[in-house]
Amino acid sequence: MPAKDRYIPASQRNTQTTPFETAEEAWFWFIDAQAAKNDGARFVSGAGLIPRPCEPTDILTVLDRLHRQRRLLMDHLLVLRHYGKRGLSPDPRRVKELRAHKLWKEALERIEPVLVRKGIVRAKKLIMERPNKFWAHGAVVYEGGARI
Repeated sequence: MPAKDRYIPASQRNTQTTPFETAEEAWFWFIDAQAAKNDGARFVSGAGLIPRPCEPTDILTVLDRLHRQRRLLMDHLLVLRHYGKRGLSPDPRRVKELRAHKLWKEALERIEPVLVRKGIVRAKKLIMERPNKFWAHGAVVYEGGARI
């Protein structure tokens, strides 16, 4: 077969990707992708409506590594799976979901730094609610030409 007749997919490295805002958003995307895969969908990198900086297996690899390091326990994984399939995080106002909410938060707090480091989740910017709240700390007082 001549070289010009061969199909070579375009490199995905040059496309602009959109990282997730939070680990929770990445988790729900992962659960939806796994459900689609279980239903028979085939994944092609970069073929989604919003190009993401990862594939579902990348998130699975992060979970596996954290579980092997004992940073995520089986309880964490079960809660993530159950509420991920449900499409909602546990509600701390419901008595029956208090423990699940605690495990959910712990798991996402342990997953998020790894996903940020890999560029899958956008790093959070520290923004003060009221940037001029402590304006007096930086103020300099001048009296009669002398600095106090």
